[in-house]
Amino acid sequence: MMLSLYRLTTILGAPLIHYFLNQRKARGKEDPARFGERFGKSDMPRPAGPLYWLHAASVGESLSLLPLIDKLLADRPNCHLLMTTGTVTSAKLMQERLPDRAFHQYIPVDRPSYVKRFLDHWRPDISLWAESDFWPNMITEAQSRGIPMVLVNGRISPNSFAGWQRARSLIKTLLQGFTVCLGQSDEDVDRLNQLGSKQSKNLGNLKFAVPALPADDQELASLKTLMGDRPCWLAASTHPGEEEIIAEVHKQLKATYSDLLTVIVPRHPTRGEDIAQALQRLDVNLALRSTNSPLTADTDIYIADTMGELGLFFRLTDIAFMGKSLVPLGGQNPLEALRLDCAVIHGPHMANFQWMSEQMLSDGCSFQVNDAAQLSDAVSLLLTDEAKKDHMIRQGRAFVDSQSQVTERVAGEIETILDHRLADSENAAA
Repeated sequence: MMLSLYRLTTILGAPLIHYFLNQRKARGKEDPARFGERFGKSDMPRPAGPLYWLHAASVGESLSLLPLIDKLLADRPNCHLLMTTGTVTSAKLMQERLPDRAFHQYIPVDRPSYVKRFLDHWRPDISLWAESDFWPNMITEAQSRGIPMVLVNGRISPNSFAGWQRARSLIKTLLQGFTVCLGQSDEDVDRLNQLGSKQSKNLGNLKFAVPALPADDQELASLKTLMGDRPCWLAASTHPGEEEIIAEVHKQLKATYSDLLTVIVPRHPTRGEDIAQALQRLDVNLALRSTNSPLTADTDIYIADTMGELGLFFRLTDIAFMGKSLVPLGGQNPLEALRLDCAVIHGPHMANFQWMSEQMLSDGCSFQVNDAAQLSDAVSLLLTDEAKKDHMIRQGRAFVDSQSQVTERVAGEIETILDHRLADSENAAA
């Protein structure tokens, strides 16, 4: 009933869909040059031979899939891979990062006619869906065509699980379309099974296989020279409501560490000016990277409001607070910091990385703090106790290495399903 209502709404809602997409285009959230892709149209021909189709919602999900893409294409020299995402930022990133024989298209809006046009053109041999970006019309149409589907790095957060309880028949129908659901953790597998998956497994979390964030060596050397031997800590991927807390912590710590440098890298660089204005009242000396404000000995807080430089600042210090976690938004990926040898601190709100954050605490490679006072204490401890900090960093390396074979395991599962699909196609053609 719910699926039928959804399908009818997307059929009748064409005028609203067009209006909504045009509004997004006007705000720079759609790509004018490739706008037709959102309607299932493409100027690119389908490559010959077997075709993987892999869908991810946005930047984080797509980045976590790059090692898997490399592995699948390396194992199958006759295959190509179509990657779909829904945002302009992820499209740009994928165009820069995808290997040979892989290419990007925007996912069409989930309206039956657009979906059919997309599948008619690309005719994928297997469909891989990342995490939990479920589009009902696309999934059921692919299922009706006999395209095998695999959920990779499947994640069902506690909030999502509670939400799907109110739409159990819909989620069961969607999950039944997947040949197998590969969960990020045992908890995800259990939730997928409860929601109706016919087969779920935990082969590991693909985020463990993502390479370290890049950095410009010259910029790193320059910043290290400017910083000298000042004690330093990083607040990474912060969100509104956290920067003021970070600044207050800095002021508390400065009473003990007079030359302390605090670096803030906001999750959304466009917020840099707003953050600077909000912190002015706290009587701290600020420098804004986007405006080329110099980092001097008098700089208290350096706001690094630029794109793609987080890897630079993880390398600048070995103490990192992960943002989006002191506010109830679910947290940011702590593996980025662990991979670059940081002792990690995070807040209580880590629902997006629930299993990971719990295991990190158990393994001794992170601290959880609940407020400004606890954050100040944790940073102070790590600035003072080198042995404790070094132990956390070693434990973090071991945690990252604990799933070193995840890409091979997931690729093997996918390739087995693809082999069955290709064999069935050959038998049908014989």
